[in-house]
Amino acid sequence: MKIIKKIMNKENVMHTVFFVSACISIAAVLLICIFLFANGIPAIKKIGFFDFLFGYNWNPSKDEFGIWPMIVGSLYVTGIALLIGVPIGILTAIFMARFCPKRIYGIIKPAIDLLAGIPSIVYGFFGLMVIVPLIRNTFGGSGSSVLAASIVLGIMILPTIIGVCESAIRAVPESYYEGSLALGASHERSVFKTVVPAAKSGILAGIILGVGRAVGETMAVVMVAGNSPVIPDSILKSVRTMTINIVLEMGYAADLHREALIATGVVLFVFIMIINLCFSAVKRRSKL
Repeated sequence: MKIIKKIMNKENVMHTVFFVSACISIAAVLLICIFLFANGIPAIKKIGFFDFLFGYNWNPSKDEFGIWPMIVGSLYVTGIALLIGVPIGILTAIFMARFCPKRIYGIIKPAIDLLAGIPSIVYGFFGLMVIVPLIRNTFGGSGSSVLAASIVLGIMILPTIIGVCESAIRAVPESYYEGSLALGASHERSVFKTVVPAAKSGILAGIILGVGRAVGETMAVVMVAGNSPVIPDSILKSVRTMTINIVLEMGYAADLHREALIATGVVLFVFIMIINLCFSAVKRRSKL
């Protein structure tokens, strides 16, 4: 009986620890939301909702705070980064989960894990010293552009997409694959027509996490994007994203300027929320 009581006491303690941890996590998110919205919404009211979101001019010295160029820049950079990173990431995950020999897997897996651990500033330095000169020498211009930022982000999101997608593919019951083989399908057809569709929700989760990483990245992008607060008319032109706008100017901003930067953070936060809600809706539909 004493042993049972000790076990029960330990379980109660651990339940309490887990509950407190969950409450702290929820409280942290709520505090972030309260800070952002309490400081950002008044600025949007002062500037004007449409003037702030759809204004083309960002000139704090003249009290002009239009973030439309930064919104478009963020969408451009993130979209092209996904076009680069998602196909490579998913195909790499499929190869590692279903086609890769064990010896090669032992080399590739640590390399991908290492990519995930590299600081973003190192990616930015690589982009500045390698990708930007390559684009400048190939296409002309300064090299600091939408394309440079997208390539760097496309590389940065690979470990996230590969890791989540590989886990999702490996989680598919082996009976799915064996059943497909038993019906006469080849190895490749069984993988791409049976296993991969069954892992769809996990693959979508990897893509969404990649989107979140791409939208929120700052240090690497600020080094290669050029940082011009205008809507680029080409992928070879300079661009400024919302995160770049905040990090460049928050150090010296004051009054309405500072509030406008916090309001930019609110818009970014809402973007991430919309992405997560869309993912939840897609995941729910895939289970029906």
